[in-house]
Amino acid sequence: MDWVNGILKLSSFFAVTIGILVLFVGRRLNKMFAPLREFSIPEPVTGGILFSVLIATVYVVTDIEIEFDLMARDVLLVYFFTTIGINASLKDLLKGGIPLVVLLAITIGYMLVQNFTGISVAAMFGLDSAVGMLGGSVSLIGGHGTAIAWAPRISEGFGISNAMEIGIACATFGLILASLMGGPIAKFLITRYDLKPDHKEQLDVGVADESQNGNGAISGFDFLDAIFAIHICAILGFILNEVIAELGLQLPLFVTCLFAGIVITNLIPDAYPRISGTKWPSRKPAIALIADVSLGTFLAMSLMSMQLWTLVDLAGPIFAILGAQFIVAIVVNIFIVFPVMGKSYDAAVVCSGFGGISLGSTPTAMANMSAVSQRYGNSHQAFIIVPLVCAFFIDLANALIIPYFLANF
Repeated sequence: MDWVNGILKLSSFFAVTIGILVLFVGRRLNKMFAPLREFSIPEPVTGGILFSVLIATVYVVTDIEIEFDLMARDVLLVYFFTTIGINASLKDLLKGGIPLVVLLAITIGYMLVQNFTGISVAAMFGLDSAVGMLGGSVSLIGGHGTAIAWAPRISEGFGISNAMEIGIACATFGLILASLMGGPIAKFLITRYDLKPDHKEQLDVGVADESQNGNGAISGFDFLDAIFAIHICAILGFILNEVIAELGLQLPLFVTCLFAGIVITNLIPDAYPRISGTKWPSRKPAIALIADVSLGTFLAMSLMSMQLWTLVDLAGPIFAILGAQFIVAIVVNIFIVFPVMGKSYDAAVVCSGFGGISLGSTPTAMANMSAVSQRYGNSHQAFIIVPLVCAFFIDLANALIIPYFLANF
C-alpha cells in the first residue's frame, strides 16, 4: 500500500482481498433482491458496480484516487480459460463445429453493423467517423485492450486528441451494459419458449448445491490435482504464446492457454498413469469450482477498479452511441442469434454469452452464461463455442475490420 500524490495505490494482495469482498457483497445483494436473481445478474457484476460507484464517491468527496495493482487479476483470467480448455473434448468440438462456424459468421456480420452504427450516430453529432469507430468494434467487441492499442493511432491519424478517453469510456460503459444484458435476454427467451436443457449436465463453471453440501464433496487432493493440471497447461500455453510471438502474431496469453488445455485433454488417454493416481481432471467438480472462483474474482476486480469519474465529461455523444449499440445488440441477439442457433435452450445460453461479447468482453460473456447455467441448467455446447469465437477469432477479425473502416469511412 503506497500513498503517492493523492493516489492510494493498493498492491495485488489488497486488490484480490477486496475482490473477494466484492464477490461476497454481490452474493448477499443477489440473495436480498429477487430481481437480481430472476434476471441472472452475475454476482461479481452486482458487487463490482456497487464498489466502483463507492470508490468514485470517495474521489468526488475527498479527492483521493484509489488505484489497484491488477497483475493477479490477469493470472485469474489465465486460470479460467485454461479450465475451459481442460473441459473441452474433441468429440464436443466436432459436435460444435457447425454452430461454431454459424456463430462466428453472425459475430463478424454484427461487428460490421456495430461499426456502421457507431459511425452513423457520431455523424449525427457532427463528429469524425473515427469517433464512431471508437464507439464500435474498437472498444465494444474489442474491449479495453483493443481500445488502448488503437487509440494512439486514431489520435495521431485523425487529430482526435481525446481518442484514448473516448475509447476507454465506451469500453467501460459497454462492459456494464453487457454485464446487465445477457441474463435478462436469456430469461426472456427461456420463459417465452418454455426452454429446458435436453439433459442434465455437470456445470462447467461452479458446482451444484449437492457438491457444496457434502455429496460428491471436493477433497484437498482433488483441488490440488486440478491446480496442477491447470499449471501444466498454462506452461505449455506460455511456450506456445512465445513461439507464436516469434512468428509475428500477437495473441493474449489466455488464448494459447485455452488451446493448450484442449490439446492436452484430448491427447492424454483415460488410462494414462498420473502421479496423483487419478484420471485427468476434465469436467471434475474441482475444475468447475476453480473456474467459478477465478472468473468471479477476475470480473469483480475488473468492475471495482473502473474509474468512473474520468468518464463524466464524455457523457453526451458517448451515451447516444452506446444507447444505439445497446438496442442493436438486443435486436441482433433475439431476432438473429437465437433463431439461427436453433431456438433451443443451448441457443438461449449462447445468447446470454453473445450479450456479453457484443458490448463487453470474453469474461463478461462467460459470467453471463455461468449465471444463467447455475439458475436454469448447464449448456456445455455454449461453453465450448462462445469462448472459441470471442477469445480467438474475434481478435483476428477485428484486426482486419478496424483498419478497413478507418481507411474507407
